[in-house]
Amino acid sequence: MGQKINPLGFRLGTTQSPHSLWFAQPKNYPEGLQEDQKIRDFIKTYVQKNMKISSVNEEILRIEIQKRIDLIEVIIFAGLPKLLMEKKPREIKELQMNLQKEFHYLKQKLKISITKIAKPYTNPNILAQFIATQFNNRVSFRKAIKKAIELTEKTDTKGIQVQISGRIGGNEMARVEWIREGRVPLQTVRAKIDYCSYIIRTIYGVLGMKIWIFIDKEEE
Repeated sequence: MGQKINPLGFRLGTTQSPHSLWFAQPKNYPEGLQEDQKIRDFIKTYVQKNMKISSVNEEILRIEIQKRIDLIEVIIFAGLPKLLMEKKPREIKELQMNLQKEFHYLKQKLKISITKIAKPYTNPNILAQFIATQFNNRVSFRKAIKKAIELTEKTDTKGIQVQISGRIGGNEMARVEWIREGRVPLQTVRAKIDYCSYIIRTIYGVLGMKIWIFIDKEEE
């Protein structure tokens, strides 16, 4: 039986950095971890409800939290420009005020900053959202995946692999299909691999999708 591991966790500390940067005593660690998850959930829910953004996963790629003695800095990495500060400064300020009000019991002050990803189509979450949109528009899965691969190949990526499982195309029998272009060295720890798993809900069932992107290789 094969032993599987998440490619991001496998590379943590080498090419992958954690999304939460802080230290705590072992007895306080679970509380800090739950606090981080509540902050992330609150931001995503608020953005979806109040900023008229239908797909939060397409806009917010990840949320990093850095905790200091008197400050909690929340860095939102955005993919597409709808969430940029210069576009919606008032909404971002309101988000920070509501976040501070929601977590008023925290001793530290909360600060929000937004960083735009220079090449959004190197991120597997955006590609997964793109493929899911194509599926909902009744585009064939091979055509949708190949279009996503074309978008990725225009950047500096060295390889991509997309795997979809379930009742693809509405067939009665579930199956697994995958397409790979270029190199995707999953066993090389120093190879910088970005990964995501995504659920696509269609009229004929739920499909599971996994995307691996070989971005670069760390210098020796």
